[in-house]
Amino acid sequence: MLREITLGQYYPVDSLIHRLDPRVKLLGTLMFLIDLFIVKSWVMYLVAAVVLGVLIHLSNVPFKFMTKGLKSILILLLISVSFNLFLTPGNVLVQVWILKITHEGLRLSLMMGFRLILLVLGSSLMTLTTTPNQLTDGLEKGLGSLKHFGVPVHEIAMMMSIALRFIPILIEETDKIMKAQQARGADFESGNILQRAKAMVPILVPLFISAFRRASDLAMAMEARCYRGGEGRTKMKPLQYEARDKIGYVLMFLYFVLCVASRFAPLP
Repeated sequence: MLREITLGQYYPVDSLIHRLDPRVKLLGTLMFLIDLFIVKSWVMYLVAAVVLGVLIHLSNVPFKFMTKGLKSILILLLISVSFNLFLTPGNVLVQVWILKITHEGLRLSLMMGFRLILLVLGSSLMTLTTTPNQLTDGLEKGLGSLKHFGVPVHEIAMMMSIALRFIPILIEETDKIMKAQQARGADFESGNILQRAKAMVPILVPLFISAFRRASDLAMAMEARCYRGGEGRTKMKPLQYEARDKIGYVLMFLYFVLCVASRFAPLP
């Protein structure tokens, strides 16, 4: 289960999406997530699914690899769908004891589950096609205007990229600790949910120790390389927009306009 979390990983292949400017991918991901909360019709959700499917195809990342990340949110998905399914008032379709399934609840729960799936896939697509260095450069360049207001843009971008990069590292470390404890007789599979959650507690102490050790090593490595923040730093590969990036912005804007227009159109 832990190795199936794709957020924060990078999939090294050559594709059109990989070659896009990181600023385009960051803004595109942000707008795609916003658009998912703007639309309220099944037609636009299907349009969003088609758009995401085309982007995944252009990224050359295997769709099976993309969907691995959905297994990690299965419990969250079930909880979200269940709450909306049974707790939304409206026209009752099925009633079993005190549990009621309404027409409005069924529609809302299906939309919520579909939206959550698209959120995970859209976010994973950005990290799978963008290296941590590109993410840092894209965030710093995209938020560069905030420097005039005293915002430490470079430091914020660096922290966010390091946090994303640490996700797969900590997942791998957790998997190693679990296997080491299983070899010593620990049992993480049997019992109910509470018992399995309680069995995971002994993993936290070595995991936190390992995380702090890695953070300390990273800080020492940055100091050894005379890292002093973003002031006066130059780039080996400065970001420059190309024709494909401008086309990406245009398509992104058109899709956003379509999503906003769908709010005022009587779509099912």
